[in-house]
Amino acid sequence: MRRVDLAADGTAPGDTARTGFPSVDRWLGGGIRRGDLVVLAGDVGSGKSALALAMAMRMAQDGTRAAFLTTEMTVERVMERAVAIEGRVRLDDLRQGALDDVARASVGGAAVRIRDAMPIVEQAPADLGALGTRLRDLGREGIVVFLDSLQGLGALPALGLDEEEAATVRFLKRQAVEHEVAIVLTTQLRRRADAPADHRPELADFGAKDAIRHHADVVTALYREEMYHPGGGVEGGTEFLVLKNRNGTTGYVDLYFYKQWLRFEDMLDPDR
Repeated sequence: MRRVDLAADGTAPGDTARTGFPSVDRWLGGGIRRGDLVVLAGDVGSGKSALALAMAMRMAQDGTRAAFLTTEMTVERVMERAVAIEGRVRLDDLRQGALDDVARASVGGAAVRIRDAMPIVEQAPADLGALGTRLRDLGREGIVVFLDSLQGLGALPALGLDEEEAATVRFLKRQAVEHEVAIVLTTQLRRRADAPADHRPELADFGAKDAIRHHADVVTALYREEMYHPGGGVEGGTEFLVLKNRNGTTGYVDLYFYKQWLRFEDMLDPDR
């Protein structure tokens, strides 16, 4: 009842971390909960890794401890992306040092802002045993863990791809419950032959022998119409689809993606 009263007063429950995107948090019952496995999916180039990193950064800036464990990039490249997101500069310009005075000042200001409010950024352990140990340690400290991505956690090569991914998903759900840690896992969609013509993701597009559908607490996906129908949608317009939600209802949120900056913003609650 104390939890109920706190929520009624607008205080997030102690086991819930806000994502930093208010519209997303409203659909997720206030945010991401300890013990939950949340899946964020999208086609290649949809921005799922950028959104996961943005959520981790916003959590850190709001005082919630977060960790971004990557299987796809070096730590240095993750940090480049973080500076580009926060500084609103093109990643290519940042890498090549092709910044004018205004952009250089923006990058400097971004570095100062995130210096003491960044999530932990690490390479994800190469095998599930080591990953489980790391998740246990992070869970003890109350840290929300972002794992990018499922396809990089290839720890059971003797199995077929679907079996391997299914086993990994089941393992991560057990870790979330056992260590009371919130896990956000990114994954690529596995389009089926009879996918709808508009390409909006459905639960049947996740592969992994339906393990994501059955074991994840929240399943979300990104849909950017411009990727499939150039000129047919708003450039940058993104639907954040909530396809499964044990904590509430399903639906979608409108986000905007500044592709040149790898930056997402909430359409109903514009950037802070």
